[in-house]
Amino acid sequence: MEILTILLGLVMLGGLLIVPAVLRMRGSRQAAEPFVAATTGSYGFVAPERLDVRLPGPDRELAETLQEIRSTQDWEPAARLLALTGDDWELRWQRVQTLAGAAAVEQAREPREGGRWLRAWRLESPKDAGGALVHAEFLVRQARQTQAGAGSDEYRIILEEARTVCEAAALLAPGDPTPYVVRLAVETGLGCRPAEFEELWGTVARRAPDHMGAHLAALNYWCGKWHGSKELAEEFSHRAAASAPEKSLLPALPLFAVFEHLPELTVVRGLFQGAVIGRAIEGALFAARTAPAGHPMMPHVRHLLVWFLVRAERYAEAMEQLRHVDGHVGAVPWSYGPDPVAAYTAYRTLAVAGWEDQGGSPATLPDRGPQA
Repeated sequence: MEILTILLGLVMLGGLLIVPAVLRMRGSRQAAEPFVAATTGSYGFVAPERLDVRLPGPDRELAETLQEIRSTQDWEPAARLLALTGDDWELRWQRVQTLAGAAAVEQAREPREGGRWLRAWRLESPKDAGGALVHAEFLVRQARQTQAGAGSDEYRIILEEARTVCEAAALLAPGDPTPYVVRLAVETGLGCRPAEFEELWGTVARRAPDHMGAHLAALNYWCGKWHGSKELAEEFSHRAAASAPEKSLLPALPLFAVFEHLPELTVVRGLFQGAVIGRAIEGALFAARTAPAGHPMMPHVRHLLVWFLVRAERYAEAMEQLRHVDGHVGAVPWSYGPDPVAAYTAYRTLAVAGWEDQGGSPATLPDRGPQA
C-alpha cells in the first residue's frame, strides 16, 4: 500500500515522523528516554533484534516446526503440524501462510536450493492436502514477487498454476475451506469478474462463515487498489460486522477497510480522531474484548489497533494492545513495509512517549488480563 510505504519510509529515514513527535512531547533533554524504555527495560518489551518477523503472535508448535524445517530441510514436520491442526480453520490458514512464506523467503535468498523441502513434499506425498495448500499459497507469494509485476504474463501463469493446485487441494480435503480461502487471493490477482468472485465467496462462507482470515482476503478484492472501491470495501466490511455472531472478530473488519483507503497524506492531526476512524477503532476494540483471547487472528487485530491508537494519540489503549502482542511483528501494518521491526519499534516508542507524557509509568500500567 503506497501510503504505508511513504509513512514508514519517512519513519525509517531519520525518524521524520516519530522522533520529532517524541521531541515535542518530552523535550530535547529527555528525548532518548522513551527509546530506551520501549526496547530494553522498564516495560518489559522485547529488544528489536529479538522481535519475530515471521508470526503475528505466539505459536510455539509452528515456531518449533519452522526451526526444524530450517535445520533439516525435511517436510514431514510441516505435514504433521497441519495434520494435528485439525479443523481449526483459522489456525490452519495462518499456519499455511507462514509455512509458505518461509519457503518463499528461502527461495528468494537461494533460488536453486531454498525451499527444497516444499518441492520434496509435493513430489513425495502428492496426495497430502497440506502440502498442496502450502504449495498454492507459495505460488501466490511467488507471483507477487515477479519482477514484471501484476498483470504480466509471468504473473498470470503462476497464479493460474496456483488455481490448479487449489482445486487439487479442495479435492484432497473436501471439508476444508482453506483451499477456497487461498483461492480468494488467486482470483483477486487474476481479476475474475465480480459475479464469479461472489460465487467463490459463497463457497467459503458456507464452509466457514465466521472466518476472519477469509474476510480479510475477500476484502482485498473489494478494495480500490484491486477491483472495487472505498465504498464497496466499506459495504462489505460493515455487512460482515453487522451480521457477526457473538465472540467474533468480524466487528474489527471495518478498521482494516479504513486502513486500506487512507488518503495519500495523513498529516492532518484530526483525521485519526474523527468519527469514521473512531467508530472503526471502537469496533475493533469491542472485538478484541469479546472474542476468545486465543483466537488465531486476534494478534492481527491488535497490531492494527496499535497503529491506529498511536496515530489517534490514544496512548494508554495502545500500550494495552502492545502488552498483548509485543515480541511478534509478522502482521499488517508492519509487514507492508521493507523493515517491519523498524516500523513496529517506532510506533511502540511513540506509544511509550505518549503514555509517559500523559503521566503514565511502568508502575501504573494495569496487569495484563486475558482480554484487551
